[in-house]
Amino acid sequence: MESPIVIPQHMESPIVIPQHSYKESRWDVKQLIASGGMPSSHSATVTALSMAVGLQDGFGGPTFAIALVLTCVVMYDATGVRLHAGRQAVVLNQILCELPAEHPLAHSIPLRELLGHTPPQVGAGALLGLAIATIIRMFISPGIQP
Repeated sequence: MESPIVIPQHMESPIVIPQHSYKESRWDVKQLIASGGMPSSHSATVTALSMAVGLQDGFGGPTFAIALVLTCVVMYDATGVRLHAGRQAVVLNQILCELPAEHPLAHSIPLRELLGHTPPQVGAGALLGLAIATIIRMFISPGIQP
């Protein structure tokens, strides 16, 4: 049986692929491993980890504290560093498009623009992670005591 930590990675794909296909009018299987988008699978995964640890070992222990710090770091990175790196990639790609053809960088490979997440995407991922960990605890492993 899969743990509550692994399931959010799989739950996000059925949401992202049809959403992307609708926007782009084509199916793109690469979205299974792409970063960015709604909901944040990384946020869902680390939130499920924190919730599973808290439900299993208690919310007052050092294991939960470590999991919570990891969750905060991942979510901060998604909405901060990675989001802004993606926004910079948009600007740099635009600059590349405007370069004359004879410029040495004119034919450079464009940078990936969708790297991070907006706060609502991270929030949706966190809610998904909380829900999955709680549901698994309630219905699949109810006999396990902290």
